[in-house]
Amino acid sequence: MPDIPWITPTAPAPDAEVYVMASRFETESLLGAIRFFLRSPGIIRQIRTAPGAHGAALRARLGSRTFLTLSAWQDRDALYRFARSEPHRTSSRAAAAYMKESAFTFWSATASDLPVTWDEAERRLAAQKPAH
Repeated sequence: MPDIPWITPTAPAPDAEVYVMASRFETESLLGAIRFFLRSPGIIRQIRTAPGAHGAALRARLGSRTFLTLSAWQDRDALYRFARSEPHRTSSRAAAAYMKESAFTFWSATASDLPVTWDEAERRLAAQKPAH
């Protein structure tokens, strides 16, 4: 299944500090993975117009039922506003029913570090204890 490559809805100022989030989700079943993936385009569309969104990408591994997300924001508040708005709010609540585990990590970076690499995101996620 193809990844959704990094998009840049609003470019930050070159010297700006950004708030980065990486997440890893593993679904309980293949059906859960399909449901998760089918909701992804709506979330990507939402990010494209979200205030304070500086970038996002998705890595989908349907066979292992694992998804990685990576996003950069103007600040923590911009990320939280996005997470509480639709369709992300409803999608994340629905996903809880078929999620096996998830992990999140957050850090600050400079705009010149964007886009963040998958290697960097996976290294930081590996240091996190999964949530169930």
